Amino acid sequence: MSNHRIQRVSKLVKEQIGEILERYSFTDCGFITVTGAEISPDLKEGRIFVSVIGTPDQRKRALATLRDRHGEIQRELAHRIVLKYTPRLTFFLDETETHAARIEHLLDELGPPTP
Repeated sequence: MSNHRIQRVSKLVKEQIGEILERYSFTDCGFITVTGAEISPDLKEGRIFVSVIGTPDQRKRALATLRDRHGEIQRELAHRIVLKYTPRLTFFLDETETHAARIEHLLDELGPPTP
């Protein structure tokens, strides 16, 4: 399968998972956003990356809830998009924002460069 097709399918899956998650009420899990999706070339596996705005405890709860409900989410995805295979979803916490904030904080501590 072409790389361009895999990218299009990944983008479509990301958008649809985002819409599906909006319908669920994740109480005490912070604010969940889908930041990315990587679908395998055979369309059988899907890695979904989510960002959670909230406390570290809320991040853990959100990831655990998503992993517990992956079957429901996958079933809903199968109804929304037509593919030969519906990817088996695995959720991962996207730590990009946390790392970026930490680097920014460290740079702020260093102060402005001296001439």
